[in-house]
Amino acid sequence: KHIAKTAKVIQKMYEIFKTYSAFRIDINPLVVTTDNRLFALDGKIAFDPDAVGKYKEITCMRDVEEETPSQIKARLNNFRYIKLDGNIGCIINGSGLGMATLDLIHLYGGKAACILDLGGEPTKETVTNAFKSILSEPNVEGVLINIFGGSSRCDVIAEGLIAASREISIGMPLVVRMDGTNAQIGCRLLFESGLPFTVKQSMDEAVRVIIQSVQEIV
Repeated sequence: KHIAKTAKVIQKMYEIFKTYSAFRIDINPLVVTTDNRLFALDGKIAFDPDAVGKYKEITCMRDVEEETPSQIKARLNNFRYIKLDGNIGCIINGSGLGMATLDLIHLYGGKAACILDLGGEPTKETVTNAFKSILSEPNVEGVLINIFGGSSRCDVIAEGLIAASREISIGMPLVVRMDGTNAQIGCRLLFESGLPFTVKQSMDEAVRVIIQSVQEIV
């Protein structure tokens, strides 16, 4: 009896998914009432953060009062921020690299406190604000900066890290791994800054070092 109505619901879900660049759409529960009517009692839609600004009808529904201070700061500074429950703050550029970083941290027995994605072409100011944001998190006891430079320039990222480090007091381990565009320049800038950055060539080594450093503090 409800095949036609259910098909219409699924079709509309698919249209929304494609039209508004959604990550996922849930209806839970979809019920049949005692008087034999079909109802979607609750639903949830997750949108691609990079696409939200394209659709005014979606953007206008944003409730900034539901966002944490870190999420608001991320939105204002054009980077992505995800809060987690560990003690290692992660700065990366790109979701694929972010997932690989989290997997390695978990593999070697560590836990990430948050992950901050700088995006494709961060400026010095973006990096500076991102680094300050990570350092302000109360549960962060060490920071891993894992960058693969493509359109992102490692020297620009290094300049942002140095600028932030000179403005605030840092009392925790900072491990940096850079590869790709201007990686050698970026690593040299960090080394010559005299600031407490530990620079490693491989992602595997950088993850091991930050986990060990945080464990030693504990």
